[in-house]
Amino acid sequence: MTTDPILDHLTVFVRALEVQAAIGIHDHEMGRTQPLIMDVELDLTPHHVERLADTYNYERVVEAAEALVDEGHIGLVETFAERMARSLMADDRVRRVSVRVAKPEALASADAAGCAITLSR
Repeated sequence: MTTDPILDHLTVFVRALEVQAAIGIHDHEMGRTQPLIMDVELDLTPHHVERLADTYNYERVVEAAEALVDEGHIGLVETFAERMARSLMADDRVRRVSVRVAKPEALASADAAGCAITLSR
């Protein structure tokens, strides 16, 4: 007897999303923007998806990042990442969100520095 497979995991992601943000705590970072590169992963309540309305539209991830940038200067990438994650968790279908923020201009001797944060219900 064959049983139907059970959908037990549904993830929506956006990789290498770049925004120009007013971010940083150092004098040379004030009054200018610099790139942030984000990876975002949203674990949703597993369910069958047929239409866009059935899932989390990944364009909303871009909109959330742009809205956060529009709020103005943020001191730390950790703060940026947490605010981003909290805004994405506003959708009740999101069970877990991971946000990784890289700041490529942070260290001259490295490709990037940054942080990752995960929130879950």
